[in-house]
Amino acid sequence: MSRPSLFGSPLFLGFDHLEQMLDRVQKNADGYPPYNIEQTGDTRLRITLAVAGFSMDDLQITQEDNQLVIRGRQKDDAEGRVFLHRGIAARQFQRAFVLAEGIEVEGAWLDNGLLHVDLRRPLPEARVKTIKIAARGNGAQRTAVGGPVVGGLAEKLTDGRDEQG
Repeated sequence: MSRPSLFGSPLFLGFDHLEQMLDRVQKNADGYPPYNIEQTGDTRLRITLAVAGFSMDDLQITQEDNQLVIRGRQKDDAEGRVFLHRGIAARQFQRAFVLAEGIEVEGAWLDNGLLHVDLRRPLPEARVKTIKIAARGNGAQRTAVGGPVVGGLAEKLTDGRDEQG
């Protein structure tokens, strides 16, 4: 049995990749390490992960297409040591964040067991595009000055109107 699609409406065209990203995020729902996401300015974000016990050499940050992937791998230095109780696990982690198009990673730093990653989100530009409508099929047959209308488009029409007329 398949689950209903979030973008199943016929009004959402070409959003299949968003649904796939949501599935990836859901699979990455492990709670370790804990993290915060904060807005530090109008166009700035900061991800902070609690990575106590990890050094800079144990951490790796990569941007893979539209995903920010943070990996941690501690070296097990228990050789020659006898633990009466070992409650601090040297565990690995991978945390992935899906980035919107245009978000840029500005930098990262480690401070007192917290890994901070700064992001910049540029303001979207308003875009308006006019689409020309061409007459085809059973519509009125018009010819262009100097010849027939090819593919429904012409610079000047014989009835004196231009194509946006």
